[in-house]
Amino acid sequence: MIQVGTASWTDPSLIKAGTFYPKGCTSAEARLRFYASQFPMVEVDSSYYALPSSTNSSLWVDRTPPGFQFNVKAFRLLTGHQTPKQALPKDLAEALAPHFASKKNLYYKDVPDEIRDEVWRRFETALKPLDEAGKLTAVHFQFAPWVTPAPDWKRHIEECVDRMAGYRLAVEFRNRTWFDGKQDADTLTFERDLGVAHVIVDEPQVGSKCIPQVWAATEHGLGILRLHGRNEATWEAKDIDVASNRFDYDYSDAELTTLADKVAAIAPQFELFHVINNNNNGDQNVRNAATMRRLLRERVPKLVV
Repeated sequence: MIQVGTASWTDPSLIKAGTFYPKGCTSAEARLRFYASQFPMVEVDSSYYALPSSTNSSLWVDRTPPGFQFNVKAFRLLTGHQTPKQALPKDLAEALAPHFASKKNLYYKDVPDEIRDEVWRRFETALKPLDEAGKLTAVHFQFAPWVTPAPDWKRHIEECVDRMAGYRLAVEFRNRTWFDGKQDADTLTFERDLGVAHVIVDEPQVGSKCIPQVWAATEHGLGILRLHGRNEATWEAKDIDVASNRFDYDYSDAELTTLADKVAAIAPQFELFHVINNNNNGDQNVRNAATMRRLLRERVPKLVV
């Protein structure tokens, strides 16, 4: 089965574009209900920027039809990213006040064990309503660009898998050393041994923060293709203030056709394959996702939801 969707359904630039949601569709509930009438899955990205809540997860369950699926991005602290004070719940930020008195950002290695445990507990608790309703496909761990195949980072990834026992994890790297042409087989073996889904990416091939397309299966229950666009000018730009500017790219039909051919070829290896458009300036992602869905239905109609 193939499901096509987008990364987020409430990106400010999508709402501002005014071309996807019908007139009067302005509430959080109305937008999710409408989105779920157009696509069978979505990726939750807000959970990267702040810890998600079980309250929201319960609302998402209620506002989507049976069979609708969510992938949820892991909170930024857990994936090695810099985490500012405002991204943390108030009580945890206060407990870490001595750290923030001298430093702007927090990293996982800086967190005391008891607070680490609490962050993991809150993150997992927030996922439970989705999981219990059968609407959580995967927890998406997109690791920071400085996460390399070094032993310490491998141990951290193993910890993530252990902490999330009972959930399916999808892993996406942002450092080319994982797939540099020499490390590829070792990386795929590492993912297979952990039992995590390998994330295939389409993104600009510039600098050290890019990964080439690696069409492979590591966990046959799930495969994922994430489309980040091919905007070389913005990929590593330092002055980008919102994600929609970094991932500003409108795929051509020819580009999507090439990708659809590859998806159609590999998808039968999986029980479920997700295609997620993360190019998200205006309505680029929803338009491109709709085109991709049509192209896949022309190729493998029995597999596309």
